[in-house]
Amino acid sequence: MTLPRIHEVLHREQETADTATLVLRPIEAALPPFLPGQFAMVYAFPRGEVPLSLAGMPHSGAGLTHTVRAVGPVTRALHDLRPGQQVGVRGPFGIPWDLAAAHGRDLLLIAGGLGLAPLRPLLQAALADRRRHTGITLLIGARTPADLIYRHQYQLWSEHARVAVTVDRPDEHWTGEVGVVTTLLDRVPFHPERTTAYLCGPEVMMRVTARDLAHRGVPAAHTFLSLERTMRCGTGHCGQCQLGPLLLCRDGPTTTWDQAEPLLAVREL
Repeated sequence: MTLPRIHEVLHREQETADTATLVLRPIEAALPPFLPGQFAMVYAFPRGEVPLSLAGMPHSGAGLTHTVRAVGPVTRALHDLRPGQQVGVRGPFGIPWDLAAAHGRDLLLIAGGLGLAPLRPLLQAALADRRRHTGITLLIGARTPADLIYRHQYQLWSEHARVAVTVDRPDEHWTGEVGVVTTLLDRVPFHPERTTAYLCGPEVMMRVTARDLAHRGVPAAHTFLSLERTMRCGTGHCGQCQLGPLLLCRDGPTTTWDQAEPLLAVREL
């Protein structure tokens, strides 16, 4: 877990103007299996490494899927990779999504922007064993239609799940919902007392959404979030990802709202 293993880019798909999905294949010994919600430290030679969440269940012959947005030198280098080029990968790190908590309950996934990436493998796992849940709902929000990722999969997901999409700022071609993702909660039926929710997106979006769900009656222990802080080592040694008593690379990134609420309410954390 401390030394990167070499992976080759098997496939690349451009999602938006600045976001791409990479499917990686190990050319050395494969890493241990990743679970939805976990992340890898991905090294772009010679720029450095960044944490990237698992963004899809493994493809045949491939090891990992990651979706990366170009926001700095390392993520730009990863975004620009092409099939055949190589990266270093360490992991798996972090606590995965607790999908077992939704057994026999309604499953509600709420994604803001790139937050859909860490939720996608959870959705894929739930759809593969959908009889374990009484219903599956996916709510997707983005700033603009051009910021929506995985758009070609929405129709496929909607065959076995309720999928609703909204954008903050529509363009002239948009005919769907307009508004922040929490507005969709008034448009889709669900039973709060038997719902398990999974949130990922900007921290303010998760905080507002988790409070809204709690107000509607979703138990705080059944609302899961994926928290983000700067991560350098991935092993809990450097302390860069500390949030109160938590080291998110080790004690997260997934946690429940009853644990996260008091930490996110303190500004200096």
